[in-house]
Amino acid sequence: MRAQPIFDSFQIYPWTCNGHIKTARLLCQIFDHSGNRFKGDPRLVLERMVEKAREKGYTFNVGPEFEFYMFKLDANGNPTAIPSDTEGYFDLMALDRGEEVRKDIVLNLDAMGFDCEASHHEVGHGQHEVDMRYGPALTMADRIMTFKLTVKTIAMRHGLWASFMPKPIHNMAGSGMHVHQSLAFSNGKNAFDDPDGDYGLSKTAMHYLGGLLAYANESSAILNSHVNSYKRLVPGYEAPCYVSWANRNRSALIRVPAGRGGRARIELRNPDPAGNPYLQFAIMLAAGLEGIEKGIMPPEPVEKDIYHMNAEERADFGIKSLPENLGHALAIMSRSELVKNTLGEHIFEHYQNIKGQEWDEYRTMVTDWEVGKYLGSL
Repeated sequence: MRAQPIFDSFQIYPWTCNGHIKTARLLCQIFDHSGNRFKGDPRLVLERMVEKAREKGYTFNVGPEFEFYMFKLDANGNPTAIPSDTEGYFDLMALDRGEEVRKDIVLNLDAMGFDCEASHHEVGHGQHEVDMRYGPALTMADRIMTFKLTVKTIAMRHGLWASFMPKPIHNMAGSGMHVHQSLAFSNGKNAFDDPDGDYGLSKTAMHYLGGLLAYANESSAILNSHVNSYKRLVPGYEAPCYVSWANRNRSALIRVPAGRGGRARIELRNPDPAGNPYLQFAIMLAAGLEGIEKGIMPPEPVEKDIYHMNAEERADFGIKSLPENLGHALAIMSRSELVKNTLGEHIFEHYQNIKGQEWDEYRTMVTDWEVGKYLGSL
C-alpha cells in the first residue's frame, strides 16, 4: 500500500507553534502496489459519490454538529468515567474546566480555518457541542478527521479526556452528530429552496428527504456503527428511534429547520460522531440521490411527540422503528443493494465481517449488570 499525499491539505497544527518543534498533517489517498486506488479507502467512496452528484449538477454541502464528553483523568493519567463538570444545557457559568477547554478547542479550529459557527455546553454533565459552518462534503469529512484529533489533543493538554463515544454515561444524554445537508446547483443556488413548494422546499428537497427516510434502516449500520451507538437511540433523550420527519419535532429522525433561501436544508439526527465520516456522508448522499432519481415522496410530517405514542398510534402514522441494535442493523444492511453499490464490494464485505465480530463479542459478553441482577436470585 502507498499513501499519496494531497499536497494542498498540508496544515500546521496551531497548538504546536509555541514550541521549537512544529507538527503538520497531510491527508492522503491510498493506492495498492499496482498504482490503483485501494478499494478499501473510505475517502474513495465519498469521492465517487460526490462526483456522481456533480455529474447531476449538484454540490453536496453538509454542516455537522458535534457532541462529545470530557472526563477527568486518574492519578496515572488514564481516563475515568467522572465528567469534567456538572453543568447543564447552554450553561454560561461552568464551575470546572470544561468551558475553558471548549474555548481553546474552538480557537485552535478557527486558526486552521475550520470556521466554527457555535459552541456550547450540552445537556449531560461534561458534555459539549461544537458546530462547524457548512461546506462541501469531502472537505468537511477531511476536517472531521482533524477535528477529532484536535478535540482530544486540547483536552489532554488541559488534563482531561475527550470521548466521542455515543453513550458513555447511563441515564444521561448521548452524543450525536446531527448533519445539516443540502444540494447546491453549479451556479451556487440552493437546490432545496422553493418559496412556492411544500413547506417552502423544492421537489428536489422533498425527494431527497424521501430517499433518506426510505433507506434509513439500510444505512443505520454505517451512520451508527458501534454496539454503543444504539444505547443512544432510545426514547427520552432527544435522539431519534423512529423513521419520521418534522419541522419542529425533535423526536423525529429528520428535522427541517426554519431557514429558507440559501439556508434551506435538512437535518439528519441519528448519525453519531464515532463513525467514519467518509462512509457516513457517502451513504447519506446515496440515499438522497436515490430518492431524487426515483421520485420518492416522504409521508406527511409528524409534529407530535413520537416518544409518547404507543405502537398502535405509530402504526396509524405509518411510523417504523430504526434498528434496535448493531446486529439488527447489520442484518438489514446485508440485503441492501444501495449500501453495497455505494461502498463497493470490498468495503461492504469487510465492514460486515468486522462489525459482525464486534456484535458477536458483545452479545456473548456477561455484564456486571447481569451478574448483579441474576446471580443471587436464579
